[in-house]
Amino acid sequence: MNQAIFREYDIRGLADKDLNDNDVYLLGRALGTYFQNSNTVVVGQDVRLSSPRIFKSLTRGINDSGCDVVDIGVVPTPGLYFSLFYYDIGNGVMITASHNPKEFNGFKICHNKGTIYGQEIQKLRRLAEEKKFSSGHGKIIKKQIEEDYINYLLKDINIDNKLKVAVDTGNGTCGPIVEKILQRLHIEHHILYKEPDGNFPGHLPDPVVVKYIQELIVLVKKGNFSAGLGFDGDGDRLGVVDENGDIIWGDVLLAIYAQELLQRMPGAKIIFEVKCSRGLIERIEELGGIPLMFKTGHSLIKAKMKQEKAPLAGEMSGHIFFADRYFGFDDALYASLRLLEILSQGKKLSELA
Repeated sequence: MNQAIFREYDIRGLADKDLNDNDVYLLGRALGTYFQNSNTVVVGQDVRLSSPRIFKSLTRGINDSGCDVVDIGVVPTPGLYFSLFYYDIGNGVMITASHNPKEFNGFKICHNKGTIYGQEIQKLRRLAEEKKFSSGHGKIIKKQIEEDYINYLLKDINIDNKLKVAVDTGNGTCGPIVEKILQRLHIEHHILYKEPDGNFPGHLPDPVVVKYIQELIVLVKKGNFSAGLGFDGDGDRLGVVDENGDIIWGDVLLAIYAQELLQRMPGAKIIFEVKCSRGLIERIEELGGIPLMFKTGHSLIKAKMKQEKAPLAGEMSGHIFFADRYFGFDDALYASLRLLEILSQGKKLSELA
């Protein structure tokens, strides 16, 4: 097993070379052993061509270590996170390599409803290498989470204004869900690369890389849209373009959310990572909030939010975390709805930035 696949926040490597059936099975055995606090694990997968194969080997390993698997099928990563709260199951595995080229795949792992990182991922590596696994006969239970997830996302979102939205889902997992959400909200929209396709024929699904959102920028400029929204391959990062086609970077986007939130929650802590600008610190202070800078990494930020009881956090990479009215995990679909809610109050995105 290639030790290099065990990274700080996830497990990731070349699907054919690093994630062969035997190694993935051993990882499943390690996960089933690691998750002995609870006999059930939720498993979701993204649209990558290797995901179904990896799912089979992984879940066979988890089952052979005595854990049941709740199979929620192809979902965005935040759909997997949501399922842990919705079903009240602490453990989850998302098969995904996010925005990486199609040859890659990997795993984001949840324990006690939070994503593990650092030493816990190394602990999994040691379990897989030592092969001292628990044994049992788990089963696979299929469940559909998509409709419950969409209903929850929309349950307290208030969008009054007539918005027109351009979207690029980059052939990742989000296209069909985004379309259903915008239809339910009666928002006029145009979606680029809507169909899930693990070959990513349009471009890599990374909405904070300028070359990958050029088509979205052109569409926004031509079509008189209120905003352009770009989603990464597994739906936990959001890229935003204003009505003029200008990119709203992660720190500016966080400031827009902070402005709305701090009107309701003066003195709240807003967490951001070290790559954000000095201007963000000044803006949060100006709005009456407490700026807290922390290390980069979605798992680290989520843990820090919980520790500080902060309602909002963000990264330059487009991870946006809402504990205000939500669960505190990074969800690009939810973040996009909160942005549309702000826009529906009448101001243009360029005026808010």
